[in-house]
Amino acid sequence: MDLRAIRYFMEVVDAGGFAKASEKVHLTQPALSKAVRLLEESLELQLIERGKRGVHLRLTPAGEVVYRHGLALLATRDDMLAELEAMRSLRGGRLKFGLAPLGSAELFAPVIARFRSLYPKIDMQLLVRGGIEQTTALRKGEIELATGITALDSEFEGLRIRKDPMVVVLPRQHFLAHRRELALHELADTAHILFEPEYALHQLVVDACEQSGFSPIDVTRVSHPDFGIALVAAGTGAMILPSYIAERHMVAGVVSVPLKETDLHWELSLFWRRGQPLSFAAEAMIALVKERLGGL
Repeated sequence: MDLRAIRYFMEVVDAGGFAKASEKVHLTQPALSKAVRLLEESLELQLIERGKRGVHLRLTPAGEVVYRHGLALLATRDDMLAELEAMRSLRGGRLKFGLAPLGSAELFAPVIARFRSLYPKIDMQLLVRGGIEQTTALRKGEIELATGITALDSEFEGLRIRKDPMVVVLPRQHFLAHRRELALHELADTAHILFEPEYALHQLVVDACEQSGFSPIDVTRVSHPDFGIALVAAGTGAMILPSYIAERHMVAGVVSVPLKETDLHWELSLFWRRGQPLSFAAEAMIALVKERLGGL
């Protein structure tokens, strides 16, 4: 049903006739009469009882129903347009933003604070999720943007924010702690501390170890790098981490040794579903991330 036709019909009723209504809507009287007639034909109901010259009219019972609901429809339309304008000007709207537990606090907290200061009316929902959960949430439409480790391919597009080499965090007393760099296979007999499987980094490390000819042994799983490094300091095992994260959480009693000859690295991205229309709020966040963090 054409809302414009309903508006024309209501203008005719409010004006008490087609002549006065045509002046208000800037439409010729024949064109206005035709629009109302087409509305009646589409509903298969007469809405207006016209006088001899089409001046004096009154509503039929069906016309009263259409007029009453027309008021609500046009009010809803106005509300919709006002809300869309608020979203377009970033005076309203919502942004559901999934944050990876690893690295997001250090890199994205200043950007999020700036976004809130620029757009205080945006309802921002921050959801901390592991990498596996992030991609699932994007596919389901539960979030618009995500941070984490992922392939930018036919399914996801985005910005590469940071690429870091990996290091091995060892207890200071470990027999390999004095080395300037380590090959991954040299850790075959060392207990490992890994992130939980829902972290994308978990599988990256496991795959790299297997490509070097071994599977991690005596594995302890953690959800936070600071707790993992605390376990290293206590002598529980070694932990492979991005150099940036290791530096941020370093404590006494551990050392950080670079890995050599490996393709294993940490590559953090801001990403979203390819081809998915984004809200104005999401577009504004992407622009701000480009401005503050750049892209690789």
